[in-house]
Amino acid sequence: MSESNDSDATHSNLITDPYDPVAGRKNPNTHTTYVLERLRAVPAGIIESSTGTFFLLIALQAFQAGPLSKSLIVAGGNIGMLLTPFVVMAVERKGLTSMRAAAGLLVVGAVALIIAALLPFLPVYVGAVVVAYAITNMVIPLFTPVYQKNYPARERGKYVSRSIVVRVAIAAVCGDLIGRMLTADIALFRVLLLVVALAFLASSLIAIRIPSEPLHVRTDIRLAGGKPSPLDNLRQIWSSMSFLKTDRLFRSTMASWMFMGFANLMMVPLRIEYLVNPEFGIALNAQETAMLTVVIPSLARLVMSPIFGWIFDRMNFFATRVALNIAFALSIVTFFTGTSYIGLVAGALIFGIALAGGDILWSLWVTKFAPPHRVADYMAVHTFFTGVRGVIAPVIAFQLISSLPIGEIGVICAVLIGLASLILLPEMKRAMRRTVPS
Repeated sequence: MSESNDSDATHSNLITDPYDPVAGRKNPNTHTTYVLERLRAVPAGIIESSTGTFFLLIALQAFQAGPLSKSLIVAGGNIGMLLTPFVVMAVERKGLTSMRAAAGLLVVGAVALIIAALLPFLPVYVGAVVVAYAITNMVIPLFTPVYQKNYPARERGKYVSRSIVVRVAIAAVCGDLIGRMLTADIALFRVLLLVVALAFLASSLIAIRIPSEPLHVRTDIRLAGGKPSPLDNLRQIWSSMSFLKTDRLFRSTMASWMFMGFANLMMVPLRIEYLVNPEFGIALNAQETAMLTVVIPSLARLVMSPIFGWIFDRMNFFATRVALNIAFALSIVTFFTGTSYIGLVAGALIFGIALAGGDILWSLWVTKFAPPHRVADYMAVHTFFTGVRGVIAPVIAFQLISSLPIGEIGVICAVLIGLASLILLPEMKRAMRRTVPS
């Protein structure tokens, strides 16, 4: 089959979704998954507010961490994404259900944070939070097949967005409370680490109850013996990457996401540096920083997530992605090209709106394009390249601020996001033509 024909066959579910396992009948696992995912969103909100802001803030204010430590903490989540192809491969071979594997990884994250709370030294702290942050992303491809299998295709955005609303609400409340606590006494970070460890354990206990199945084992990879060798592992990872060669739509979308994601991931850690470091002329405390980096974006996501869930289920994916790119670029320019509080609030608000749509599209877009039995593999490739740019981007960002004004870095990143949007325009036009009746 030619590449173009294969692409058309693979992506016909953009319109009719013939692969939907529950089309036309009620899936008994839908309600159970939905209830448990909304329950799991509570500890997930605690984890999100801490990994996204406070792990780095603690390094800055409690340990006076240098550039290397800061870069490692910021890159922690992306290190986890780099490892996702290996995680998927290991889970496939062991025959574990995806949720049992995810639950085990979350327990490891809890143990790492408990160690950091008991041994408050910078090397231990950095190592532990990197492990915990990495695990939050290592489990992502294990949840995506659950959404694909247990949620109806036409309602995935609705179900996932409702869980996101709970998670974001908890993150907003926790962001304010934790910010106040650390402003009062930064030494209380050890209490925070124990609380987040408990959140990891709670998330694990809930995840293991979510209905799931073993991942589909690749049949195109032949092992040399009964036990896979390192060469076998590399061959399987390389085979997963071959989707980029054979799937034009996947390749184009990934190329666009690389430009957009690289730019966005450069500026996300600089938000905290920009607000906390006195050399930029703002120098906010932990509570004020949490308001602009956690609370305000979370409130915007709280309002907009259900709307973007509806949009994902019904609207053109590529048009939505381009619109979100424009919002991310605008948030960067607004936030970093001035020091007025109104500009900072506006930038944080627009960033939260863009994140609301970005959360849903990032988590679910492969379910629109990938064959059902390959959803985890597609997602692993997607998260792997997110990890690549996520590891590199913060390092470059922290190096650039020593030689360029932060506003200029923001403008450069906005231009990169513009290029990402241009890559998607041809795909947007093709998708729109397919949805217009002849």
